[in-house]
Amino acid sequence: MKILNINITCGPNKWSVKRHRLVVMELDIGDLEFRPTNEIEGFYERIKMLLPGLYEHCCSEGEAGGFFARIMDGTWMGHVIEHIAIELQVMAGIESGFGRTRGTGEGGHYYVVFDCADEESGRLAAERAVLFAQYLVDGTETDIDEHIDEIRTTNLENTPGPSTASILREAVSHDIPVIKLEDNSSWQLGYGCNQKRISATITSSTSHSAVEIACDKERCRALLKSMSVPIAEGTAIESLDELKHSIDSLGFPLVIKPANGNQGRGVTTNITTFKQAEKAFGYASTDCKRVIVEKYIPGYDYRLLMVDGKLAAAAKRIPAHVVGDGKSSVLQLINDVNRDPKRGDGHENFLTKIQAGPAAKSILSQKGYTLNTVLKMEEILYLDYAANLSKGGTAEDVTDQVHPEVVKTAARVSKITGLDICGIDLMAQTLAKPLADTGGIVLEVNAAPGFRMHLAPSKGTPRNVAAPVVDMLFPKDSSSRIPIIAITGTNGKTTTTRLISHIMKEAGRRVGYTTTDGIYVNDELLMKGDCGGPKSAQLILKDPTVDTAVLECARGGILRAGLGFDKCDVAVVTNVTADHLGMKGIHTIDQMAHLKSVVPESVHPGGYAVLNADDDRVYAMRENLQCRPVLFSMKEDSNRLSRHRKEGGICAVFTDKTITIWDGSDTHTIEHIENIPLSFGGRALFMIENILAAVAVAYSQKISPAVIRSALRSFKPSPEHLPGRMNLFKFEDYDVLVDYCHNPAGLVAIKEFIDNSSYLNKTGIISGLGDRREEDSLELGRLSAELFCKIIIREDSDLRGKAAGESSSIVKRGVESSCFNPSVVCIPNEIQALQFAMENALPGTLVMLCVENIEEVTAMLKSMQLKEKRDQGKPAGKVMFMKKDLTEEMNIFQE
Repeated sequence: MKILNINITCGPNKWSVKRHRLVVMELDIGDLEFRPTNEIEGFYERIKMLLPGLYEHCCSEGEAGGFFARIMDGTWMGHVIEHIAIELQVMAGIESGFGRTRGTGEGGHYYVVFDCADEESGRLAAERAVLFAQYLVDGTETDIDEHIDEIRTTNLENTPGPSTASILREAVSHDIPVIKLEDNSSWQLGYGCNQKRISATITSSTSHSAVEIACDKERCRALLKSMSVPIAEGTAIESLDELKHSIDSLGFPLVIKPANGNQGRGVTTNITTFKQAEKAFGYASTDCKRVIVEKYIPGYDYRLLMVDGKLAAAAKRIPAHVVGDGKSSVLQLINDVNRDPKRGDGHENFLTKIQAGPAAKSILSQKGYTLNTVLKMEEILYLDYAANLSKGGTAEDVTDQVHPEVVKTAARVSKITGLDICGIDLMAQTLAKPLADTGGIVLEVNAAPGFRMHLAPSKGTPRNVAAPVVDMLFPKDSSSRIPIIAITGTNGKTTTTRLISHIMKEAGRRVGYTTTDGIYVNDELLMKGDCGGPKSAQLILKDPTVDTAVLECARGGILRAGLGFDKCDVAVVTNVTADHLGMKGIHTIDQMAHLKSVVPESVHPGGYAVLNADDDRVYAMRENLQCRPVLFSMKEDSNRLSRHRKEGGICAVFTDKTITIWDGSDTHTIEHIENIPLSFGGRALFMIENILAAVAVAYSQKISPAVIRSALRSFKPSPEHLPGRMNLFKFEDYDVLVDYCHNPAGLVAIKEFIDNSSYLNKTGIISGLGDRREEDSLELGRLSAELFCKIIIREDSDLRGKAAGESSSIVKRGVESSCFNPSVVCIPNEIQALQFAMENALPGTLVMLCVENIEEVTAMLKSMQLKEKRDQGKPAGKVMFMKKDLTEEMNIFQE
């Protein structure tokens, strides 16, 4: 078997609108296409033994054991691999349960689809599933445990820690979208200009200077002391001589810690001798040159979590410890504690495993113990000076016990330091009384405090401390989202996208939009290229300057990785025709329509799906919507529109040569078609369809008719507004029409425009379709023969897998199959083909170029227009070129 490709979706997709992160593996199962599972000797017995958990997979049978029944009856290996991948993830502790397996249309090739928690572990599960399936077929023994561990480890490496995860869960519960940023440690909550960011418990609102203060313990102590906050008496030192002076001044017992420490590193408490102090100084100095020496205050270690100046939770922290049983050594007791499933390495779980590090060895030495010492029954041995969870400590929730005066002190400390989220460590006998009454003090203030002790305390009530964080970032009545308008269809996507963006910009919006020719923010090109996929969409949604996103959603992006967002406010489907068929499992127009329907089905219930009522397949999409349909049509007498209007729906219709909105019984005349440059005076009917779709979107978004009208009048089919879409360059004797027209349906639309014009002669420069079916290229040639008197066949620079001249040869056969008899010449180079056509154009000719390199062509045509104006003494309208004999090149091409 061979894995051909693995993709991970990131949004609504072909396989599921609701499940956004899926592994999509394209798999060639080879000769197993002819060997279902019931024909592979011993396969059933081997898979039951290796993966007994598969018994719980109901499959299509709908009950436990269903999948095993399918194996006994005979199923294909792609289906088996789907279930193995799901089970491997479950065994690794990853939640998984959705899967699909479908043929691609090519014998032995399948799409194996299943859900995953993250991209890396999902890919690994796919690869291991194929490996195990092959082992099961061959009867090869394997150790599955090491592979499960690898998947588990990979998942943990790519899973946010408990603190971050709690904030992300809370955000999602508030319908706030979440995006993982490229640095792998930061997350974006919300879209566009309404976004916030977090990195652990540091937020985009956290003050940098406040973090610096909290991280510099010496500076923080000085600040708190200057504001009369109770702290332990102490000083900062850098040498043993200074240590002696500090001891003389402060006396014992002492605490020694690094001046910039965190997570309890380098801390030694309750020091009572100079020898201990000297050792503690060396321990602290490994983390920081400057060391703080302060008076040890007896009591309990408390942590108060403050969010936005308010108490979110309080915990009593207990250092890492073991309790003797009279028979086990210290090391055995540590290992027993570490078996707690709540404990993990570092911050991967709610508790951290206890390590027998320098602090533990120091404590053992002071007591005359070793790791092999057997503790008495119920003897408690503390193994660290600090009570941090990151050092193996535990916590007890005491939120309800905190005295109001203690809360006031903590709130004041958080304001003094300037931290929006902070952990304030206190040392006190109790928090039930004011600190002044118990001699309690503030030990330190921590930026980026961990939430683990509050989310899952070892004792007491768990606290949802992520809730106040999300409430702070997104106060009541604030939005985390921006309007998202998504456009799909076969033809007209880019034009509709650009026109909608133009209208929104006219309405004062700061628009980010993506098209198959680039990414733009307020018409500034950020990235050139085919940008109709999910990565481009996310670039716009991550831009903090954008307040409205208009996103072209092309077929390839939806197939490859989904939409790139979780849901949208408005979807547009322009039409669905026979293009890109025979690729990536899409072989019929109905299958293409199903793929395109992902976009309107991703609209939230309060949004709108703008559908072409004149296209049967698009109109049928209204049946599966959560949102409100809006219809547009060129037929004012359409029964579909009449029914929709009677039901109170919104329609955009072309009536009496005007763009009109019907909103239930209300009628809004937007603009006469003669005043809309994009319509070419009403001759470009397909452009009127795009205009109707854009106007329907704008109306649904409460844009006033006056603004819509103004935008329609100012939007022109020029290279500046709409590169490569109906760009008409006028010369004195002839015109050149430049368009990306690349499929038969597009050429039919162009034909309607040309037929409505008064050109005496028509020359077409067309190209083969490298990645399309042969019948599509033949049809393009046949239609061209009907439309043009002269045809020049050129070659795309990107041959899309075909040999030079192969696509053009197919198109030429299509031309020759027609009953019409245009003259045909083949000139591979686009610019040379255009030059040849212009040089030989008769007065009254339209030269139509199906363009590939729009920038190069536009520059050439503008240059020729300027040249024509300047060459006053030369025949008007005839553009003079450097003569080049193309005969040899044409002959080679034709051969």
